[in-house]
Amino acid sequence: MSTDSNFKLTYSTMFNPPEVMHTRFSDAVTQVKAHLGREHAMIISGKDVFASEKFEDRTPIDTSVVLGVFQKGIPADAAAALAAARKAWPGWKNTPWQKRVEYIRKAADLMDQRIYEIGAVMSLEVGKNRMESLGDVAETADLFRYPCEQMEEHDGYVVKMKADPLVGLTSTNTSVLRPYGVWLVISPFNFPGALTGGPTAAALVAGNTVVFKPATDTPWVPRLIAECLRDAGVPEGVFNYVTGPGSSLGQALIDSPEVDGITFTGSLDVGMRIFRNFAQGRYVRPSILELGGKNPAIVSKHANLDDAALGIMRSAFGLQGQKCSACSRVFVEESVYDALAERLVALTEKIKIGDPLEQDVYMGPVVNKGAYQDFQDYCREALEAGAKFLTGGKVLTEGAYAKGYFCTPTILADLPESHRLWKHEMFEPIVTITPVKDLQEAMRRANDVDYGLTAGFYGTPDEVEWFFDKIEAGVTYANRPQGVTTGAWPGYQPFGGWKGSGASGKNSGGVYYLPLYMHEQIRTLVTKPGA
Repeated sequence: MSTDSNFKLTYSTMFNPPEVMHTRFSDAVTQVKAHLGREHAMIISGKDVFASEKFEDRTPIDTSVVLGVFQKGIPADAAAALAAARKAWPGWKNTPWQKRVEYIRKAADLMDQRIYEIGAVMSLEVGKNRMESLGDVAETADLFRYPCEQMEEHDGYVVKMKADPLVGLTSTNTSVLRPYGVWLVISPFNFPGALTGGPTAAALVAGNTVVFKPATDTPWVPRLIAECLRDAGVPEGVFNYVTGPGSSLGQALIDSPEVDGITFTGSLDVGMRIFRNFAQGRYVRPSILELGGKNPAIVSKHANLDDAALGIMRSAFGLQGQKCSACSRVFVEESVYDALAERLVALTEKIKIGDPLEQDVYMGPVVNKGAYQDFQDYCREALEAGAKFLTGGKVLTEGAYAKGYFCTPTILADLPESHRLWKHEMFEPIVTITPVKDLQEAMRRANDVDYGLTAGFYGTPDEVEWFFDKIEAGVTYANRPQGVTTGAWPGYQPFGGWKGSGASGKNSGGVYYLPLYMHEQIRTLVTKPGA
């Protein structure tokens, strides 16, 4: 997303946007609030589809406010969506890739035009602050464009191979990447734009048809993404949007033999369950899984401590810690531990908590009652284990906070090394911090988890090279005040993880991602002279 001042919004630049962006966001909030409570249908084969049962989408800012009414889809809706996608697939896969790219780029342009409306809905639905919300929509548009660029750059992924050394005959060999068929996308609540739109766009550009099911907490933003695809003229059935419980509708989609590939973003436990269930089919099918993180920051005694404190604060508490890339563990060399902790506490205590629609609010509410209760349980567990709150550890319940799920940004010290919260993904505004005797100890502890998504470091150039070589993570940052573990952007920092954080080893928004949605066919033709 760009403005007249040539400002491009990314997660690295979001901290100092032009004032016009705030004005337009505020205007969009007014317009969106005037139409709350409406019913929204599923989209199957290009048509609005309604279910007999509904569910309400309420804002975590004030749970008395109903944002919209959505459809509680059932397994029959899953079957209908998959049938529509299967029916549309022959036509879509045979559509020239240049035409598919044209459709997806048009949808991205519509997102740009609607960014303030979708961003306002994002803040209301997720609880993101306004710049994080606009960033999610802008990233979604870029995630639509990036696979288009990759398809063009690789000329449709048709590659001439070597000719066989035959005597008296000509043998031509061509490698072609072709779509799988019907692709399922199951997306999480925290990035309902990017983590729905990114895999959907890649699957569509590759020539697959798609069924996508968003998280029940956040169905509205994905509905708006679906409307951009429909308004861009994407043919009926090529994409399908369904809503409802993961335990019934979602499971019916996962279990269906009509699904040829799946992209899921969420927790390790759920992702592994999906992976195992998906393996019960007649043959191996591709699974692209991004399954969370327990992301460390390592701070050298030679680090710029002001940059380190700012980067850690932004990554620990952006979106209330509800990012798979959030910084949740900090390892600091002993000689600078007190100075770093003091700076980090001072910055954290300046964070304004409140309605994320307001311009100066950095932290909104956590997404739902379950997350709100988990925050309190984790704080209690840490306290009982002997940890010390450097700041935070409370929920806010008075006044404007009374009807929402507001938690204070929390820094835990003195948590025993053996405690499970050093390795358990909390998905809350909680970060643990500890001194270490040297960088080797920090690296040992940083890598001693099942996850390997993001990681960050502050230190000298030589130390940075050592960090990049030793850390076990898919997205790594050094000396970055904009965020020690967060802020990836398509085409800049492709996003994906190692170990329990990812299944494919290839990062979204990067040069190796689009081919995951296609399989290879080798075409050999032998001709005789004069034939």
